[in-house]
Amino acid sequence: MRVVIAPDKFKGSLTAAEVAEALAAGMRGVLPGLETIMLPVADGGEGTIAAALSAGFAKIIVDAVGPTGERVQAPYALDGDQAVVELAAVVGLSMLPGGRLDPHGSSTYGLGMVIADAIRRGATTIVLGLGGSASTDGGAGMAQALGARLLDANGQDLPPGGGALAGLAHLDLATLRATLDGVRIIVASDVDNPLLGPRGAAAVFGPQKGAGPQQLETLEQGLQHWSQLVSNATGRDDVARPGAGAAGGTGFAALALLNAEIKPGIGEILDLIEFDRRIVGADLVVTGEGSLDEQSLAGKAPVGVARAAAKAGIPVVAVAGRLRLSPSQLRSAGILAAYGLTDLEPDLDRCIANASSLLRRVGARIAKEWLDGSGVMS
Repeated sequence: MRVVIAPDKFKGSLTAAEVAEALAAGMRGVLPGLETIMLPVADGGEGTIAAALSAGFAKIIVDAVGPTGERVQAPYALDGDQAVVELAAVVGLSMLPGGRLDPHGSSTYGLGMVIADAIRRGATTIVLGLGGSASTDGGAGMAQALGARLLDANGQDLPPGGGALAGLAHLDLATLRATLDGVRIIVASDVDNPLLGPRGAAAVFGPQKGAGPQQLETLEQGLQHWSQLVSNATGRDDVARPGAGAAGGTGFAALALLNAEIKPGIGEILDLIEFDRRIVGADLVVTGEGSLDEQSLAGKAPVGVARAAAKAGIPVVAVAGRLRLSPSQLRSAGILAAYGLTDLEPDLDRCIANASSLLRRVGARIAKEWLDGSGVMS
């Protein structure tokens, strides 16, 4: 028998690969001869590079800068002329030194450095995972690192961060356009927010990056000014496009300046790892994430996995740290059953600390309840 184990990460606890390994160990403890195929997935945020590496991409490490300018070693994945770049791995919240938030000064410059390195190495298609951003600079830093000149009224380069955008006076895109010539950018993101307004990058995501009311107003005004100058320079208006507000407005710059396509995150990752091909002949698919809830139904990783498996006629069960969906909601998403770790350990702190051993127990239960010597049980 063959089981495909394709979970997302359990945020704050285990990586997607660690989740898959624990489930596989539990299942093989019951069925020693079981073939387990581990395909960790992601929806465009943290874990996107890991998913590409599991599919055979090579890991590349490049010198870059983090969200507040400190030097970092940033990874990305490369396979021939295709690269996978993850914003969170270079300028994400987790990359802030000491976790100190800097809503005005944080920048996406390091992200542009990683993209530029991939292009120098021959990448002509770049999958860009957006999520977990520390900044609200509208992708201006990314654009600068790729060759755009952002100048103030004195002809000086604009300092980093969304707090400086209101001082932008002139935009020169010639070098950026040359850098991106012949390069296709695909943004993997499930965020559909526009750039501006009550559902925009500053209003919705700014508070989690440390912005108070006055800072939010400054960031909103800066993004509005930035978008106007970009529109003037490009002749296009992407402010209201779904996804423009992703990652502090980095989605906007990707659309307007990199001519990017925005695609559903999990769908793009499943294509990237050739999920449809690799599940052929499987008896069962096991997926999951830290919390299975209403947000999951909007196209998060487990639901994307379940829908892809359903097309192949393969049954799907799910595992979550916390399970907050009813059986009917699960079935509507193509998931036959789900198992919550908090059902085994109600104390959340202990559940997180002992997630690996709990997942092994769940894996054993799945093997007993769903598999026997002849395949999937009815």
